[in-house]
Amino acid sequence: MRPRPILAALAAAALAVLPAGPALADGDDAAQQAAAGPAAFTIEDPRIKESSGLAASRTHPGVYWTHNDSDDGPYIYAVDSRTGRTVATVTLSGVEPRDVEAISLGPDGSLYVGDIGDNFGGRWKEVWIYRFAEPKTLKDTTVTPTRYTVRYEDGPRDAESLMVHPKTGRVYLVSKKRSGPGALYAAPEKLSASGVNVFRKTADIDTWATDGAFSPDGTRLVVRSYFDAVEYRWLDGRPEEIGRPSVPLQRQGESVTFAPDGRTLMYGTEGKRSSVQPVALQGDLLPDAAAKQRDDAKGGGASRGGSDGGDGDDRTRTIALGAGTLAVAAVLVLGVRRLVRRR
Repeated sequence: MRPRPILAALAAAALAVLPAGPALADGDDAAQQAAAGPAAFTIEDPRIKESSGLAASRTHPGVYWTHNDSDDGPYIYAVDSRTGRTVATVTLSGVEPRDVEAISLGPDGSLYVGDIGDNFGGRWKEVWIYRFAEPKTLKDTTVTPTRYTVRYEDGPRDAESLMVHPKTGRVYLVSKKRSGPGALYAAPEKLSASGVNVFRKTADIDTWATDGAFSPDGTRLVVRSYFDAVEYRWLDGRPEEIGRPSVPLQRQGESVTFAPDGRTLMYGTEGKRSSVQPVALQGDLLPDAAAKQRDDAKGGGASRGGSDGGDGDDRTRTIALGAGTLAVAAVLVLGVRRLVRRR
């Protein structure tokens, strides 16, 4: 979705009142850097102006896949988080994207791209998902993706969240909350490239969803909105809400993915030279596999302060400082967005 000038102004005003967060000490050694988790990075490519989806590569450590929202073309970008530079551009042959909003990596090693947005709130009866194998080599390439036609069982929906479960491979969408609750929709167990895939509602998701992601072990689902996020325990295909992870205040928060370690959420936003911000998880919000690794490390005496995303995490403390401002900004922004859309 394109950023509105007033939305950007409100977010900028809110950001202006936040104190600057402390950075990691320059003298930290490699072990401290690893304990701190993935670092923030800035997307440097001037072509990426509306980063709307984010997926962490499994094949290429430190690389994140992203794409523009609209008016760009059938392009998917691989961004190296260590430099912020684009290291590969994938062109989707035979695709004329309408409103690409999300990207997710499946257990089969394929990237799933969701052309699922509908700024008209239900005008389009069908939307599409494109699937192609994650490239084994990072270089510019052209691929012909498999195209899946999607309909919702209860009529057209606007959506910006596509998630592929990392164990079952089942595809899920979350509709964007406009009037009444948003909802989680499940695809058929196996997508069909020749027919229409009807997604069926399985649960309410009560947030203005702009993206979602499964944890690498498949035990957690997080759904974010512009200013907050909800995390769920994944139980036999159904979500059980367990808490709300911290969210950095961003210009127009549009994307989220789990880092490969499963301990960290990476939040993205639209705009030129947009930043991707990490937030460490703790407590029940930690996926089962990450929690077990933490407990094993503590049992072996290898745990270090802040490594489990506790109170020692400076980034989490910085986010907490903006809680009051965030709440005010959220109310103002969502109100403005509704007024703008009704014009």
